[in-house]
Amino acid sequence: MCGRYASFRQAQDLADAFDVTEIAEEAASIHPSFNVAPTDQVRVVLERTDSAARREMHSARWGLVPAFATDLRIGARMINARIETVAEKNAFAKSLRTRRCIVPADGYYEWRKEPGGGKTPHFIHRADAAPLAFAGLYAFWRDPAKDEDDPSRWVLSTTILTQPARSQLAGIHDREPVVLRRAAVARWLDPAVTAPDEALSAIAPERPRLQFHRVDPKVGNVRVDSPDLIEPLE
Repeated sequence: MCGRYASFRQAQDLADAFDVTEIAEEAASIHPSFNVAPTDQVRVVLERTDSAARREMHSARWGLVPAFATDLRIGARMINARIETVAEKNAFAKSLRTRRCIVPADGYYEWRKEPGGGKTPHFIHRADAAPLAFAGLYAFWRDPAKDEDDPSRWVLSTTILTQPARSQLAGIHDREPVVLRRAAVARWLDPAVTAPDEALSAIAPERPRLQFHRVDPKVGNVRVDSPDLIEPLE
């Protein structure tokens, strides 16, 4: 799974990396974080086609809230979507067809269960230090408690797709987030693609080469947010 990650680059740096042409004000104002947690506001990149196709960066709540939800809190249970079942789940199926995004990150954390008990956190990142592109979905939810003319009544939320872990990552956890290669990003974001099988075909067996190292257990505390969280543990 993916339940905690780091995103500390500036919005413009991510925009340059992913060919974004428009950065929403809310996305630009998100502060760097070395300990992004569920329900936090995170950056997402998506494509829209009005008069012309454009790639945009927005701020979204991490934890997808489907349109039919009656409570915003349901999103805390939907931070991840499994590729094996994402096309069948009511909460994700529509987004898979028409609302796909990428969630940029500098790396993510995963905890390995130790034989003697306890868990050891690891920081996983691209070997070339480039930003990760998590395959994600997004949705809009209308808050029924807010007035019709209140623009904040619409909540944009997102989830990160996961798949069975492969190679060395399987020794840390049995799931891993779907990390897209640069060449696959355009296909994943393409709004002209609406068939679930075609969308999922953008998720190739190959992914960018990843590295990992052990980090301090204090990353488990969501209140701790500092650059030393990603430093290798001696």
